[in-house]
Amino acid sequence: MSTDAIVLLKNDHKTVEKLFKQFEKAGEDAYEEKRRIADSIIEELTVHAYIEEEIFYPAAREAVPETKDHVLESVEEHHVVVWMLSELLGMDPKEETFDAKVTVLTENVRHHVEEEEDEWFPEVRSAMGRKQLQELGQRMIDARSQAPKNPLELKSAKA
Repeated sequence: MSTDAIVLLKNDHKTVEKLFKQFEKAGEDAYEEKRRIADSIIEELTVHAYIEEEIFYPAAREAVPETKDHVLESVEEHHVVVWMLSELLGMDPKEETFDAKVTVLTENVRHHVEEEEDEWFPEVRSAMGRKQLQELGQRMIDARSQAPKNPLELKSAKA
């Protein structure tokens, strides 16, 4: 398995996209399945946001100072996402706004992923060497176990 930081983040993006698609395909009355998928989305995005905010974003900003605005915007996008995750955390999937909330979350995350992958991951990749990206990726792997379970414990929740 590659420890390249950008590859790891893109793999996380793919994992979450698969969960979004599972949710979209779940039947209208598949409440238990939707709850299980939503819980997986919450866990995946909380861990992902944690390693980005704690490790990747500071390193990217240091390596490529021009990414400062991208990083700041990403943290603000995380802020919106973590609050939605926290609302989904305790929400009954039978509530009429549950599906709508997951849909808006999905749209927000897809937009965020597109910006990261298309606009500024290439800048970071070209500025950091392969070795640096692998070291950074290993730090991110090691930090996953320290990620909070509650999205409101992320730095971006307080931003």
